Amino acid sequence: MSEVLDPRIAKRLKRDTAGLFPAIAQQYDTGEVLMLGYMDDEALRRTLTTGRCTYFSRSRQEYWVKGETSGHVQLVKSVALDCDGDTVLVKVDQLGGACHTGGRTCFDADVLLAGE
Repeated sequence: MSEVLDPRIAKRLKRDTAGLFPAIAQQYDTGEVLMLGYMDDEALRRTLTTGRCTYFSRSRQEYWVKGETSGHVQLVKSVALDCDGDTVLVKVDQLGGACHTGGRTCFDADVLLAGE
């Protein structure tokens, strides 16, 4: 297993001042948006090489693998970089809830506008 992110991928990434970029987790078969986390080069490398989503916690300043303690894992199906190189979309098979509250998605608690 490589110890650094592929330089061809790293070159395309646009990071914030802390070296992070957003990572959107989406259920691969339904398109349901599950959560938004943050990654850096190392978190992305781990995600690509292990098949499990690894994020970087901005509050704890450490890496965490989704489901490592809860059992609600994200099995990676595909990873794509957006056209600007500043966000990744990780299509996953979510086992259990994606939200830290236990909910399936982080985007169902506070609907600001509901379409008809």
